[in-house]
Amino acid sequence: MITVWMYSIISVLLVSVVSLVGVLTLSINDKLLKRVLIYFVSFSTGALFGDAFIHILPEVVEEFGFSFQVSLFILAGIVVSFIIEKVICWRHCHIPITKTHVHRFAFMNLFGDAIHNLIDGLIIGASYLASIPLGIATTIAVIFHEIPQEIGDFGILLHGGFSKQKAILYNFFIALTAILGVVLSLLLSAYVENANMFLLPFAAGSFIYIAGSDLIPELHKEVELKKSLFQIIAFILGILVMLSLLIIE
Repeated sequence: MITVWMYSIISVLLVSVVSLVGVLTLSINDKLLKRVLIYFVSFSTGALFGDAFIHILPEVVEEFGFSFQVSLFILAGIVVSFIIEKVICWRHCHIPITKTHVHRFAFMNLFGDAIHNLIDGLIIGASYLASIPLGIATTIAVIFHEIPQEIGDFGILLHGGFSKQKAILYNFFIALTAILGVVLSLLLSAYVENANMFLLPFAAGSFIYIAGSDLIPELHKEVELKKSLFQIIAFILGILVMLSLLIIE
């Protein structure tokens, strides 16, 4: 159990450090960043789907079987993600600020991002409880997703009136809520028998919702054939990376 705690905390710290990726975007031209970032969104979409269907769900089926309860827990992950997005305006935006892509409510975005990071922590903790390789795979999938997510959040804060230094600092502190998620996940498993029977399907449902509802619609905004083909390649590469991690297991 000590190993699980160690891996889980290290993983969420790595995810939190990704929030500092905004620093790297300061010297990048907005048009170039927007052009490159959409392919990273494609890649992270494939990685999230890949982790859900290649790692998390097979682990659930192997340990608990594919029961009616498991199906309900997957749906719970989707429904809760939908409710969060509706109620607190949690928006997974991955396109930097431009004159044609303006965001409001910077503080609401911080609150929504805190909830999002909390859920990431719950998911990472649950994954490590199942197995170390699953935890590593899930952490990698979360990191791939967090890079474009944090760049988008950084842009929202700048547009909301934050200085660059404050935007980076706030993003980092909000990212640390993932640690709380991990702690809650690991403590829950200590007091609730078979907690992973709920947490893992819930995690899969959350990933499926994020990839299918938030990311794919952004990808469909690009209709040019050449760019669309590159998106498809990046999408498949994301899945292949998750598939290649099976070697670790």
